[in-house]
Amino acid sequence: MDRAPPAEGQRARRAAFARGLDAENAAAALFEAQGFVILARRVRTPRGEIDLVARRGELLVFIEVKARTSFRSAAESILPRQRKRIAGAAEIFLADHPECASLDMRLDVVLVAPDGPPVHLPGAFEAE
Repeated sequence: MDRAPPAEGQRARRAAFARGLDAENAAAALFEAQGFVILARRVRTPRGEIDLVARRGELLVFIEVKARTSFRSAAESILPRQRKRIAGAAEIFLADHPECASLDMRLDVVLVAPDGPPVHLPGAFEAE
């Protein structure tokens, strides 16, 4: 049975998904090079998704990865609504993983663009 080629929109979604995975892999490699262990990827909660969760010693980091055509557009894409969503998802993660509740916590962002290596913004925002 012959299959029709994917529609243009479907191809674009697949390409965006692949770029997102590549960006997350680059961010994970950046954290691993700094001595972190990646505990989880693409954590889905009722309040939203966390791209990466990493730990080094007593520090637990929730990481949002933003891949765009430029670092500026990646940075500008982190809106207050999104920061609130990430903080809420982190709260749910901690409730589901009580062994992590006593750790220091940080919310970081990694910006990924084709014109350079990933940019890590430690403590990019606070939980509200």
